[in-house]
Amino acid sequence: MLDLNRVTITPDELKEIADRLAPYLPANLTRAEPSTSPWGGMDYTFRRFTGREPEPVQPSTHADPRLTYVPDDEDQREHDLRQKAGTLLHDMYDKALSLWREAAYVADLKDTVQDAPARWQTYKEERAALEAASAYLRTAEAAAEWMSAVSRLVDAQQRTRDAAEAFDERAVGIARLHRKHLYSDLGHHAALKAAGYPEATEWYIADVDNYGRRYSEWDLDRTLTQQVRLLIKSQDDHLAKVRSLTGAA
Repeated sequence: MLDLNRVTITPDELKEIADRLAPYLPANLTRAEPSTSPWGGMDYTFRRFTGREPEPVQPSTHADPRLTYVPDDEDQREHDLRQKAGTLLHDMYDKALSLWREAAYVADLKDTVQDAPARWQTYKEERAALEAASAYLRTAEAAAEWMSAVSRLVDAQQRTRDAAEAFDERAVGIARLHRKHLYSDLGHHAALKAAGYPEATEWYIADVDNYGRRYSEWDLDRTLTQQVRLLIKSQDDHLAKVRSLTGAA
């Protein structure tokens, strides 16, 4: 395959190639012209992809008498022209596929995220309440109402666990899409931002394989529910140690 950045295509050749490639151009292509960058190559302009179009697949031109391979010792000009045409067609579809993959990724996220922002907000509020309840137990005031304060902690633990599980119901779908669109040029956060969720940079989205499986405290990539369970365990362990050392009921 020729490197378009190192191959010169004259205006006459480009006109001839455009005529021959007309039946094979990718969907949404509106313009193709030599790049003005010092590295050469071509610039392409496409109408915005929705991601719901068929995936761009480069068609075969082997049966086209104006594009099928011709040996250079048979006709040097035709050989060069058809090689350039093949490279140009491949380049067009490579760009079209890249844009389509990005659009498909974003479109899938828009369908999948749903109420994840609201669920995340609920989790943040419940997590803050849990941390406040835990911190209160370390104050002198808590001693006067120890049983009630511990009871409030237990309630806050349950609400935080429920909120984490609710968010993970959306997170697992997002994680599946991250895996599905592995070959998109968009990163995870960039894709979520393009889908309309710039705040998603703070969401806990684990690898899809971590959802629904057993985990240990040594795992580094945890789901939100797993993180909360470990937090609650550390709080319970702390209370158990306080009870053991003080004899508190």
